[in-house]
Amino acid sequence: MSTTSLPSQPTAPATHTVEPWHLIDDDECRRASRVLELVGRRWSSSILFAIARGARRFGQVLASVAGLSDRMLAVRLKELERAELVVRLVEPTTPVSVRYELTPRGRELVEAMQPLVRYGQRWATGR
Repeated sequence: MSTTSLPSQPTAPATHTVEPWHLIDDDECRRASRVLELVGRRWSSSILFAIARGARRFGQVLASVAGLSDRMLAVRLKELERAELVVRLVEPTTPVSVRYELTPRGRELVEAMQPLVRYGQRWATGR
């Protein structure tokens, strides 16, 4: 009797413990879904990562995210501000200077997204 082996696939690191899904109640699921919907909107996570990597001015963020239009950047920045992930800082200079920074909540979210970045590095196709 011959044995056929399956192609080997990378295994998940043993260092992460996954909580059983049955322990997540409906309210927690809804809250997580709202966060995932926000960062899953086109450009939102890229904008957060650009600011986390040091882009502070509108033009810097725009230049950091290939394919993003200035109109869509303005829309997404307002959404991220409303979600209290990004703060818009206006400096009363002439001309007025505007900077964007992650809030503590935004920094925590970017840190929480790091496993997704690693997942993408490991599993994403070469598009």
